[in-house]
Amino acid sequence: MATTTPSRGRRRAPSRMTRAAGKAAALQKPRVILALLLLLALTSVMLLDGYLRAEVGGDERVRSNASSSKVPDKVLDGGPILSFRGGEAQSQSVPEKTIALTFDDGPNPTWTPQILKILEANDVPGTFFVVGSMVSRYPSIVKDLVDQGNEIGIHTFTHVDLSYQSDDRIAREMDQTQLALAGAAGITTTLFRAPYSSEADAIDNYSWPVYKKLGEEGYTSVFVDTDSDDWKRPGVSKIIKWATPSKNKGASVLFHDAGGERSQTVKALGTYIKKMKAKGYTFTTISGAIRQGNGQDTQSGQNAQAGQNAQAGQSGQQPGSEQGEQSEQSEQAGGQAPGAQQGQQPGQNGQLGQSGEAGGVNSLQAAHRTATGTTLYEGKALVAAVAVAEWTVPGLATGLAVVGVAVMGRFGMMLILARRHYRQRNKRRFSWGPTVTQPVSVIVPAYNEKECIANTLESLAKSTHPIEIIVVDDGSTDDTSQIARDAARSFGMTNVRVIRQENAGKPAALNNGVRSASYDIVVMMDGDTVFEPDAVHQLVQPFADPEVGAVAGNAKVGNRNTIIGAWQHIEYVMGFNLDRRMYDLLRCMPTIPGAIGAFRRDAVLEVGGMSEDTLAEDTDITIAMHRGGWRVVYQEHARAWTEAPASLKQLWSQRYRWSYGTMQALWKHRKSLTDKGPSGRFGRVGMPLVVIFQIVTPVFAPLIDVFTAYSMIFIDFKAALLAWLAVLGIQLVCAAYAFRLDREKYRYLLMMPLQQLAYRQMMYLVLIHSCITALTGGRLRWQKLKRTGEVGTPAGVS
Repeated sequence: MATTTPSRGRRRAPSRMTRAAGKAAALQKPRVILALLLLLALTSVMLLDGYLRAEVGGDERVRSNASSSKVPDKVLDGGPILSFRGGEAQSQSVPEKTIALTFDDGPNPTWTPQILKILEANDVPGTFFVVGSMVSRYPSIVKDLVDQGNEIGIHTFTHVDLSYQSDDRIAREMDQTQLALAGAAGITTTLFRAPYSSEADAIDNYSWPVYKKLGEEGYTSVFVDTDSDDWKRPGVSKIIKWATPSKNKGASVLFHDAGGERSQTVKALGTYIKKMKAKGYTFTTISGAIRQGNGQDTQSGQNAQAGQNAQAGQSGQQPGSEQGEQSEQSEQAGGQAPGAQQGQQPGQNGQLGQSGEAGGVNSLQAAHRTATGTTLYEGKALVAAVAVAEWTVPGLATGLAVVGVAVMGRFGMMLILARRHYRQRNKRRFSWGPTVTQPVSVIVPAYNEKECIANTLESLAKSTHPIEIIVVDDGSTDDTSQIARDAARSFGMTNVRVIRQENAGKPAALNNGVRSASYDIVVMMDGDTVFEPDAVHQLVQPFADPEVGAVAGNAKVGNRNTIIGAWQHIEYVMGFNLDRRMYDLLRCMPTIPGAIGAFRRDAVLEVGGMSEDTLAEDTDITIAMHRGGWRVVYQEHARAWTEAPASLKQLWSQRYRWSYGTMQALWKHRKSLTDKGPSGRFGRVGMPLVVIFQIVTPVFAPLIDVFTAYSMIFIDFKAALLAWLAVLGIQLVCAAYAFRLDREKYRYLLMMPLQQLAYRQMMYLVLIHSCITALTGGRLRWQKLKRTGEVGTPAGVS
C-alpha cells in the first residue's frame, strides 16, 4: 500500500462554482418562493376557470312545489315586472299588442350573434338576461349587444337558484355580474331575472325574500308571461305557437340564446317576429314596456322624454318613471342604482337606440348605468383575468393530454425494449467477445467518508477480478485517509493506494485517480458504495468489444428498509432496468452512475476527463463519450450497493443537484443536436428523449396531479379516482416487470401507492426548483450528504 501526499505550496484558488456558492445560497429562498407563487397562480387560475364553469361552488339545486303563503296575492296575480317603490311591491304588465322579447342564459358565441343578426334585420330590440360568467368569457358579444340597442339584465353569475343561497352569496352573484358587465360593455344594470323562474305566480316563500331584498336595493325583477319552451327543442312551429300571446295581450316572452343547442330558436325567431308584426304587435325592451305602461309612448314622446330623462338624471329619477317614483328606489338603495358609482346618472351610456337621439338617452336601455371609477376598472380586471384563465386552463389541459399520451407511449416502449434487451443479453450464446481478464484500476473518490470507506474496501477485497485500488481523499477532515489505510492493512490488501489532495471537488478527485491509474480500464465508484464480488469482472466484460468506451453498472439501494429507502429502491430498479435497457438498445445512454461505472482510460483523457463545468459530472462524461464516437452500454449483472439519502432534506439536496447538473450537461452539449455520424446519435435520439421525459414531462406532471385533485373535489370523484388508479396500475405493471427482470422481492411494491402520493411530488418540486435555478442563472456547489455506513457487504442486504 502506498500513500501520496501533495507538495506544500500556495492553496489552490477556489473554483468558479465555489465562488458562486454564497450567491447561490442567497438566491435559493427566493426561488422556492417563486415556485410556490407559480403553483398558487396556477391553482387560482384553475379555481377561477372552475367557478366560471360552475365546477367550483356550483349548486344545481332547484326548488319546486314550495308554498307561497307569505307572498302577497297582488304579486302572485300581477304582471311580470316587479319593483319595490317606496318599499312596497308593485307589479306591472306589458301593454296590449306589445311584446318584450327576452333571452336567457347567454351570451353564447354560437347562438347569440345569430340572434342579434335576426333582431337587427327586423329592427327589433331585445332584453338579454345574461349570466355573469358567460359575460366575462365573451365580453365582445355583450358590447355588440349593447351597441345594437338591446337591453341587459342580470341572470346571476353562475346560474344558481338564489332561494338556496346565503345573503353573502346572493350579493356576490349580483356584484360579480355587474363587474363583468362593466368590464365588457362599460355599463351596469337594474334589471334582474332569477334562474329557474317563470311566471310571477311561481314565487314561493323562499324566493320572495330574495326578490324583496333585491328590490329594496333598486333592482327590477322580470318574470315571464309567455314561455316559448324552446329549451325543450319541440320544433320550430311549436316554438312559434307557444311564444304567441293569447287574445292580443301584451307579453314578456322568453327565449334562450344559450344553455344548449339553439338552432330551432334561431330558425323560429325571424318567422315569429314577422308573424307578430303582421298581427299588429310592436316590440320593445323591458324598460320600453315600463314606459308604455306608465303612459309614455316611446315614439311620439321621444324628444320630450329625452329632456325629462336628463332632468331625472340630475335629481336621481330613473327614465321612464313617474315623478319621484324611481328616486324613492334610489334613496332606499343608498341614493344610487345597483352597481353605480356615486353621482352617476342613469342612462348615460351614449347609445342611440330606436327611440333615442344622438347625445340623448336611449329609453329602451333606461336600465343601464354607465360604469365609472373602481367598478369600471375592477370589471376590466375581471375580464382580463378570465381571459387568462380561458386560454391557460384549456391550453394546459391539451398539453397534459399530449404529455399523458407520450408517457403512456414511453411506458409501452420501455416494456418492449426492456424485454428485448433482457432476452438479447441473457442468451446462452451471447458474448461481448473474448473474456476480459487483465487487471483494472478502481478509483474511489472520498470526502469525509469515515463511516463507509472501510465497508467499500472490504467489498473490493473480495473481488474476483484483479484490481488496483486508488482512494483519492479530497481534503477530508474526518480521518478518511487513515481509516482507509487501516482497513486495507486489516484486510491484507497490498493493492491499495491512498492519495490525498486539497479539497477540489469530485471531478478533480476522479481526474487525479485517472492520471494515477496503472491500467487501461478504470472503474469509478463512490466512497459509500459496496461492490458484489463479481461486480468488477462483470462490469469490464463489454470492453471486449472495441467500440465500447464506457459501461454503466446496476446500482442498488442498500438501506431500503425505511420508507424513504423503499421509495428510492423502487425508483432505482425501474430506472436502471427499464430506462437504461431502453437507452442501451437505442445507443444513447445518458448517464453512467457515479456509484458503478467503467471507462477506457484513454477515452476519458481523450474527451478531456471529468469536467468541473457541471454538477452532474457522470452525465457530462457520458455525453462526451457519445460525442467522441464511443459506444456506452449497460451491464445489468454488475451490481453495486449504495447508501441512499436517509432523510427528506438530504434527498432533496441530492436530487436537486442531480437534476440541475443534468440540465447543465444537456446545455453544455447542446451542439450534439447537429453532430454528424455515430457521434451525433445522442443528439438525435438521446437528448430529445432526456429533455422530454426527464425534464419537460416531470415539470408538467404536477399539473396532472393538480387536475386530478381538482376533478376529485369539484367534478367527479369516482371517475377521477378510477383514472388515477388506472395510471397507478400501469406503473405497477412496469415496476413489477422491472423487479422480475432484476429478481427483486415484490413486497416493496406495496409502497408504490404512497410513493405516488408523496415521494413523486417531492421529485417534481425538486425538478421545478432546478428549472427555476437554471432560468435565473444560479449556480450550485457540490453538496456532501451525511452517511451512516449502514450499507455493508451485499450478503447483508435483504
